[in-house]
Amino acid sequence: MIRVLGCSGSIAARCHTTAFLLDDDILIDAGSGVGELRLDELARIDHILISHSHLDHILGIPLLADSVIKLRQGPNGMADLRPIHVHALPATLEALRAHIFNGVIWPDFTRLPSAARPIIVFHEIEVGQDLAFASRGGLPDRRVHVLPAAHTVPGVGFAVDTPTGWWVFTGDTGPNPDLWKALNGQRIAQLVIETAFGNEEAHLAHISGHLSPQSLAQELAQLDGEVSVYITHPKPGEVPAVLSQIRALDSRHLIEPLREGQRFNVPADA
Repeated sequence: MIRVLGCSGSIAARCHTTAFLLDDDILIDAGSGVGELRLDELARIDHILISHSHLDHILGIPLLADSVIKLRQGPNGMADLRPIHVHALPATLEALRAHIFNGVIWPDFTRLPSAARPIIVFHEIEVGQDLAFASRGGLPDRRVHVLPAAHTVPGVGFAVDTPTGWWVFTGDTGPNPDLWKALNGQRIAQLVIETAFGNEEAHLAHISGHLSPQSLAQELAQLDGEVSVYITHPKPGEVPAVLSQIRALDSRHLIEPLREGQRFNVPADA
């Protein structure tokens, strides 16, 4: 199961920034939507996959670490602390070290409560890599593919392998030919793709590494076949206008807005 915790391009009442929960233990991005989880749900998170270093996708990481550090102790206290594993590009991890876990913005939880047993452990990933995460109860591993993104900072997208095809999250991206090369030939169950600005702000989309409806239509034209498309990352209050512009340009795909609280059925035997 994939649960949408946040899918807004910014914040307002009932609008939270990007975060998805895969089953009950893997976050895909960690924006303000992480705050929708109860404390016991937060304590079950073992892995966080980060698309890129921008604040709306990472702000939940330092707060999550602070919230669950005591709850993730083992029988021997901090000596048995279960860490949270953060997976991202090397440049993204370096940004987290330099600008978040630096002792100025936030304590360095990659060295707390001790350097030997920290609550946060970093793992480097790369585009094209296939990640495997153990399932509980003897089921096969969950597999996640690392996809290319084209943003103003180094970034990636993710595809979760399911029996019905890939559940794809593009991350923040502008026009991205490499993405379609990676996706064409794959069976895609759902495509979650950003459209951060309306056509009237296409110039902002271009300079900020995002998509507008007109550039999204050009991107989707490169995808083989018809796909269920879910639009993420519009600003609060702008979803109806952005969706109307997209649908006027693309009638080939089923296009819907992504909604907070939405759930995608990803069977446990993926």
